[in-house]
Amino acid sequence: MTVERPVTVAVLGTHSTGKSTFLARLAHELRRQDIQVATVADLGEQAQRIGLPILFNHTYASTLWIITRGISNELEAWLHADVVLVDRAVPDALGYYRAALAYRHERPDPAALSSLEPLVEAHSLHYDLMLRTTLDPEIPIGDNKERDSNSDFRVLADHYVNRVLHEMRLPHELLPADGHDHALARTVAFTTARLSGLQVGP
Repeated sequence: MTVERPVTVAVLGTHSTGKSTFLARLAHELRRQDIQVATVADLGEQAQRIGLPILFNHTYASTLWIITRGISNELEAWLHADVVLVDRAVPDALGYYRAALAYRHERPDPAALSSLEPLVEAHSLHYDLMLRTTLDPEIPIGDNKERDSNSDFRVLADHYVNRVLHEMRLPHELLPADGHDHALARTVAFTTARLSGLQVGP
């Protein structure tokens, strides 16, 4: 099964809210239907390995790297799959950058934002479906990877990712923390319908 451009499903939201787990389940369900799936991974750890600051230390440079590298990885994945699953859509990086500035009590540089925002907004048109995870503060920050354990910053990241989506009027659905089964079934149905040429929401 081939399509002119892959159906692209992206998940975003603050850390330890189930993005990677949901995408792994989604990939499994789609592959069971013999759909070719490519996954574009979260770039946070790679950024950290090459020496870029992440989380509440994010800078303009680290944010631009994550956005542009993410776009590049997504475009490469377009060549190899019917469906591309993105772990952290590009608005996520902008939300984290704004959260980092708020955490450090720094004013955003209007010139920096004016160069990042059009890039994020334009590329987001390529996402057929975006799902934003919802934060349950009672769920602890996961220890399966090295990451910030600061719960205050996790709340700020949740707030600013949501704010970026709403300010840019980017359509998205919520991925609740208390169970992914309904969202999984809905996303599988959405994706298979798009592959069949049916125009369905959002």
